[in-house]
Amino acid sequence: MRIDLHTHSAASDGTDTPGDLVRAAAVAGLDVVALTDHDAMSGWAEAARAADEVGITLVPGLEISTRLGRRGVHLLGYLPDPTYPPLVAALDRILTGRTERTPAIVAALRGYGIDITEDDVRREAGGSVAAGRPHVADALVRMGIARDRTQAFDDLLNPGRPGYANRYATPLEEMIGLVVAAGGVTVIAHPWGRSGRSVLDEAALARLKDVGLAGIEVDHQDHSPAERAELRGIARDLDLVVTGSSDHHGLGKVDHDLGVHTTDPEQYERLLSLASPPTHR
Repeated sequence: MRIDLHTHSAASDGTDTPGDLVRAAAVAGLDVVALTDHDAMSGWAEAARAADEVGITLVPGLEISTRLGRRGVHLLGYLPDPTYPPLVAALDRILTGRTERTPAIVAALRGYGIDITEDDVRREAGGSVAAGRPHVADALVRMGIARDRTQAFDDLLNPGRPGYANRYATPLEEMIGLVVAAGGVTVIAHPWGRSGRSVLDEAALARLKDVGLAGIEVDHQDHSPAERAELRGIARDLDLVVTGSSDHHGLGKVDHDLGVHTTDPEQYERLLSLASPPTHR
C-alpha cells in the first residue's frame, strides 16, 4: 500500500484541480492520498468524487498556518469536522490575514523597483480561496523576475527579503486543540525543513504531544537522510506517529512528485485510529 499524506491543489497553491490531483495520484500508483490545502477545506468534495471514480482512498485534511513563539510552523490536520465553528472561525481569520498581506507584499516589491500589481497576483491565484505568497511568486516567474517559486521566495519573499510582509497565524498549541476538538488528528509538517530544530526540538515536541499532537512528518524532501533518522528516533522516544509524503504542488514545486515519500501502512492505521468523534457533539 502506497500512502501520500500531504498534497496541495489549486484550492490553495497547487496547480491541479482537486479532482485532477486525485486522478494523478491514482496514475502515480498511490492507494491513499490526503488533500491538505493551506488553511482550506474547499477542495474536499471535488476530491472525494474523483477518489470514488478512480478507486483511491482520500484522507481529507489541511495544512494550517500557525505560530510557535515568533516562528511559523505548519500543522497538518486530518479528518476534522469541517463544520466545527471555532475551527472554521480560526481558518477564516488566517485566510483573511493571507489575503490582506498581498497588498503589502505588492507595495514592498513595487518600492523595490518591480512593476507588479495586485491584478497580476489575482490572475495567478485562480480558484484559490486566498491569494498568497506562492501566487506572488508565480506572478514574478511569469514576469521573468524569478526562475521558479523557490528563487522568488529565496530572493524576494522570505523573511528578511525585500518583499516580505508578516501576517496573522494562530498559536500552534491553540490550533492543535481546535483540530482535536473537531475530531481530527494533528501532525507537524516538515518540522525541521521550515522552522529548524532550534524551534521544534525534542523538548518542544514533547510539550506539543501533551496538548494533543499525534505525529510528525519525517520523510519529506526538505529533510536530509540524517535528519530523517534523528526525527524518527525522536518520534520513537515520544511515541509519535511517523508520516511521509510528497508535499506535492503540481507544477508549483519541483522535486516533490506524488509518492516521492510515503507513510508506512501501520503508521497510517495508527493515525486513523486517533481520529475521534468531535468533542463538541
